[in-house]
Amino acid sequence: MDSDLEKNYRAFDGALAFGRKPALLMVDFVQAYFEPSSPLYAGVDDARDAARRLLSRARDKGVMRVFTRVLYAPDGADGGVFFKKVPALRNFVEGSSHAAWAEGLEPIAGEIIVTKQYPSAFFGTSLAATLTAAGVDCVLITGLTTSGCVRASCVDACSHGFAPFVVREACGDRHATPHEANLFDMQAKYAEVISEADAARLIAAL
Repeated sequence: MDSDLEKNYRAFDGALAFGRKPALLMVDFVQAYFEPSSPLYAGVDDARDAARRLLSRARDKGVMRVFTRVLYAPDGADGGVFFKKVPALRNFVEGSSHAAWAEGLEPIAGEIIVTKQYPSAFFGTSLAATLTAAGVDCVLITGLTTSGCVRASCVDACSHGFAPFVVREACGDRHATPHEANLFDMQAKYAEVISEADAARLIAAL
């Protein structure tokens, strides 16, 4: 690590313990990030594949699974400033094929779906109340994109008292630089960034 970077981040040296009842949070695994014709295409197939493996393990163990998606009214009126700032969010208007679930990551009966209009899975949704009612104390976070909705959901998970565990290989972004920078900052300030293998071990040990 760069010596100046290490010195500047020396204050952030805490660690979070994995909880007794986790939930797996699957942030925005939808076709917009996988279809080359989409302006939001990110080339994140590896993250999708890692998320599929973790989802299978979570299902086998009965871990709570939460899927998020972004969906807007046809005129985007419910998207506010975010919709105005990012014109590509028009790909998430109701009925768009780009808003459909990514292949192999479709929710099944009994799994929770959170529909949102803003980056965080928690903002303007019932997610925090749902997790609290279920006794969840930490969240394994996967999803897209690392610098956007994953980071926003991680910060809000921390703010709501759920220890965030961000799974490195199961998150993706359209460029390595923001991906790595945001993983670094989340690890320093809000979360534990762990490998897919570590996440698999934590699930297996439940």
